[in-house]
Amino acid sequence: MSTLPRPPRSPAMTDDAFRTGPVDKIASSTAHCDIKSPVTLSSYVVAQHGYVVAVRALAEKDQYDEVECSDGAFRHIRKGDVLVGTLGGRQALKGYSGRVPRHIGPGDTLHVLNLGGLIGECTAAHPNLGPALPVEVLGAVMVERDGQWTHARIQEDALEMVHRLNSSVPLVAVSGTAMDTGKTEAACRVVEGLAEKGLRVGAAKLTGASLMRDVRRMREHGASAVATFTDAGIACTVEDAITPIAKGVIHHLNATETLDVIVAEMGDGFVGYYGVDDLMTDMELQSFIEAHVVAATDLAGAWAAEQTFHERYHTGITALTGPVTDNDVGRRYITQRLGVTALNALQQSTALVDKVVEALPGSAFPEATRSDTAAPSSGEELAVAET
Repeated sequence: MSTLPRPPRSPAMTDDAFRTGPVDKIASSTAHCDIKSPVTLSSYVVAQHGYVVAVRALAEKDQYDEVECSDGAFRHIRKGDVLVGTLGGRQALKGYSGRVPRHIGPGDTLHVLNLGGLIGECTAAHPNLGPALPVEVLGAVMVERDGQWTHARIQEDALEMVHRLNSSVPLVAVSGTAMDTGKTEAACRVVEGLAEKGLRVGAAKLTGASLMRDVRRMREHGASAVATFTDAGIACTVEDAITPIAKGVIHHLNATETLDVIVAEMGDGFVGYYGVDDLMTDMELQSFIEAHVVAATDLAGAWAAEQTFHERYHTGITALTGPVTDNDVGRRYITQRLGVTALNALQQSTALVDKVVEALPGSAFPEATRSDTAAPSSGEELAVAET
């Protein structure tokens, strides 16, 4: 582990007095800053979302004990490790929630709030995860820009917000009723299926807490371009107006790549603190969404999703997926009682992609491709109806 010297408990240093030392892990939430070890630290910490800090782990856990590093690898955090992470708040139903304190100085104790290296004061733990990992603040990470030292923050050179999205290729929105409902798995299967049909697919993560794993997985499944809210300088989407940020991400993908379709995954659930509801109720953004894939854990969530989409969002669900569709019981109820197509992303990925294809406009597909997918290519959908 690194031997970066401990800072004084009192703020004895000014911005002109820096310390330099190695670090053990650089979290993926800071990837936009391109930070390398060794790092230069200041004792003056700007207590705001997006600023990068170095901390020392004060304990070691046997669950929720890893951090996604800037190279994409997940690594165990050992007691004494020096970690570079990003200040940010979080409001997670099935994880740690926290905030950025008004004042932060060397020697203060904060916590690791998520796997992406989000650092803040934990205000609500989760019984299944145990207490959040405590860390000691060592200082603010400094970077040299235009010949001057300045505080590293993920907002620098970030994607610009867009308040009016005038055009876009068709969007496929993947949302869910909560965390851990299989949204990323469904998004990856859709990306892979559309790419295999010859489409140039972009992928976006529009809400959530900083973590590159999801968009990396979508790239591995065939997305030719990916972008996330973290690229727009946002550590977690609970503190900012998410709609112009999401539009900025979508505009960026349209402007930098020649795409046929963009698969956009939403973090957390459409009911919650992460801003998904704001995106769903934005009429301009909705005008570009041609297919809605929704993941749910149970039938109550599936029922609530159908009601919410019909009554609040005034649109239909293209397909329900997630654990609620793991067997015929859930699929049959959703199909017969809710009138919504139910397809499991793992067991029925071909049929799920075909359903998305049906919802996309003809301009997104070559004619030959659309005719090939006009009917199910397997007996998956028919098997659900006959059960």
